[in-house]
Amino acid sequence: MIQTEDLGKQFGGYWAVDGVTLDVQPGHVLALLGQNGAGKTTTVRLLTAVLAPSRGRAYVAGLDVTQFPDQVRSQVGVLTEQHGLYLRMTANEYLDFYGQVYGLAAERRLERSRDLLEYFGLSRAADQPMGQYSKGMRQKLALARTLMHEPPVLLLDEPTSAMDPESARLVREAIASLRSAQRTIVICTHNLVEAELLADQIAIIYRGRILVQGTVAELKRRLLGPAEYEVQLPPGEVLGPVRLPPGVTVLPDHDFLPRFRVEDPQTANPLFLEELIRHGVHVVALQEVPRTLEQVYLAAMAQVEHG
Repeated sequence: MIQTEDLGKQFGGYWAVDGVTLDVQPGHVLALLGQNGAGKTTTVRLLTAVLAPSRGRAYVAGLDVTQFPDQVRSQVGVLTEQHGLYLRMTANEYLDFYGQVYGLAAERRLERSRDLLEYFGLSRAADQPMGQYSKGMRQKLALARTLMHEPPVLLLDEPTSAMDPESARLVREAIASLRSAQRTIVICTHNLVEAELLADQIAIIYRGRILVQGTVAELKRRLLGPAEYEVQLPPGEVLGPVRLPPGVTVLPDHDFLPRFRVEDPQTANPLFLEELIRHGVHVVALQEVPRTLEQVYLAAMAQVEHG
């Protein structure tokens, strides 16, 4: 649904995007992570045909962004960091206006506006000027506008910015429900917990280049090493010497729990448990040590900073 090949954008002598290659399949969510100024927003503008590439190619919904910019823009819904709301308009007027921009018939515009405003909890404020809306309400309305023409590709820049926890949860649920075999979503965010919850793929961009990309599990293994597990024992019981299966390495105890690094958990963990039980160890739990996307991100940044 989204494919780029050595995509680049140059402003004067500065490459804001430099050799970005992406492949996002239908029904997948890609989280694009990076520092401010890393090139995330410029990448989104290239994908929406707002900017023309300086080199490379990009395809959105099978369309070349350079050859078919108008068709590309009709296939994407874009939530920008600056919403561009017309604050003297009401929500009804605003969504109807954008429905006209996208060529929707009057009956369809009314139907879509009603459904979206109800979904995002804005129906009661539908006839109020948007200048009276809170930041969270404006964010929800901007997302509703993005969905007005039911695009197959969504490009969302900080979709839960400035939202209260309840509204942010609603938007995350909406994004999760919008994932389908026909719809692809790209999220630019600094919220790493949100990215880990929603994304099928992660791409970390730094100074216009993709540092690493893959699933969260792939990146955890690549940047943080094999998974680690802790064995929880009954109070007072100590783990004695046991024969470790291949690919299992003992690590220093952590919070008084024996910890092990496991190369292939699916193969090694059953053997490991069997060995513990054979030695009469009373295992309360064998659990993976949680590792977060934040740790992955910091590890990727550390690799850059330390050469």
